[in-house]
Amino acid sequence: MANIIVTVDREMCKGCGLCVSVCPKHVLEIEKEAVNKKGYYPAVPARLNDCIGCISCARMCPETAIRIEKEETEG
Repeated sequence: MANIIVTVDREMCKGCGLCVSVCPKHVLEIEKEAVNKKGYYPAVPARLNDCIGCISCARMCPETAIRIEKEETEG
């Protein structure tokens, strides 16, 4: 079994929302409260437990700001 870790580089993200639109499980959403140093509202992982590791979000990101890792667990 694997845990899936979704990391968004908040400073690289421009908040375009492409990752949000392609995710079949709606794992990511656009941050509404805080902007990054460039003045954008970045995408943030909101429902990590729902991630299936399809990497659609990472492939769609024009800024390559999303990283998907699979961490193997025992059991």
